[in-house]
Amino acid sequence: MISSTMSPARTNRSPILEWWRSVDQLTLSLLVCLIAAGLILSMGTSPAASARLELANPFNFLYRHAIFAGLGLVCAVVISMLGSNFARRLAIIALIGSVVLMVALPFIGYEVKGATRWLRIGPLGLQPSEFAKPAFIVFAAWMFAMKKRDPKLPAVGIVFTTYLALIALLIQQPDFGQSFLLTLSFAAVFFFAGVSLGWVFIMMGLSLAGGIAAYLALPHVQDRVNRFLNPENSDTYQTDKALEAIANGGFLGRGPGEGTVKHSVPDIHTDFIFAATVEEFGFLISLVLIAMLSAFVLRSFRNALKLNDYFCQLAVAGLSTMVGMQIVINLFVNLNMAPPKGMTLPFISYGGSSMLALCFTAGLILAFTRHRPGAYGYGE
Repeated sequence: MISSTMSPARTNRSPILEWWRSVDQLTLSLLVCLIAAGLILSMGTSPAASARLELANPFNFLYRHAIFAGLGLVCAVVISMLGSNFARRLAIIALIGSVVLMVALPFIGYEVKGATRWLRIGPLGLQPSEFAKPAFIVFAAWMFAMKKRDPKLPAVGIVFTTYLALIALLIQQPDFGQSFLLTLSFAAVFFFAGVSLGWVFIMMGLSLAGGIAAYLALPHVQDRVNRFLNPENSDTYQTDKALEAIANGGFLGRGPGEGTVKHSVPDIHTDFIFAATVEEFGFLISLVLIAMLSAFVLRSFRNALKLNDYFCQLAVAGLSTMVGMQIVINLFVNLNMAPPKGMTLPFISYGGSSMLALCFTAGLILAFTRHRPGAYGYGE
């Protein structure tokens, strides 16, 4: 006979324990490991970046990276505790807020390297477009899911109009790297949703026309493309140094702190942190890093395929594509396979807005893939 004193323990379960049992622990563990790896790598690049800017504290960027990483991880965990409906509403609120701030950027933002993408919040800078990307993917997934329930809903038109508005705001900054990533992610959601190929061709045509127009009208876009296509007649200093560092790294690397590229490349702690990783830790550790990043994306895709809820499927697949494409773009830039786009390596590079937005993305993925009754098919 079971004592009645044990029944409260079986029925009154801790919300934290319930969250831990339902969250995808492998995805969460990969997230924690990637953020930790980024902090370790920041220890090596921070002194050089601080010295270049003549900052008194050599670990200025490490401390800032740690603050954003900690805030981001807490944000991801809190969001992962939400139900899928609450997570979706949070994403839509984030989309609305990001659009409002992007509209206001010409009036309240500040310029860095010729682009007005940031807002000043005390001593910190915030880039609203970083949060608009994952929020828009969730919004698009929701609209396509609604269209499946009600075929009369003009979901494609609504989503496409929102996409064009975001692209216009990004070009205004200007930020073609984020525009390119948003387009790829949106195209992926289109594909996963099984939307008519006619819309896909329209998007491809507009993207091609937009790229050509940007090349012809904007000198800095033309300069980046020309430097990539004709490196012998252009200034490709950062890319050349990154390739040199990768070549010098060898299989085991020069050793922690022994790299030289971090003293000569201005963006080594952001866009080119992979080159610094290869130089100091070698190809072996770099492959482990790439494997962890790939595992995070593939695990999320695997969970998306098994979900029963159509909206959650589309949202997770789209968010995973966004993270995966950002990884590919950053690595391609480091390997001189794509023009520089000012895009960070997810969860690894220094960058406050990027870290917070990517952790926001990870939190949404974890929230949508929670193990709830009936959430998964195939016997799960």
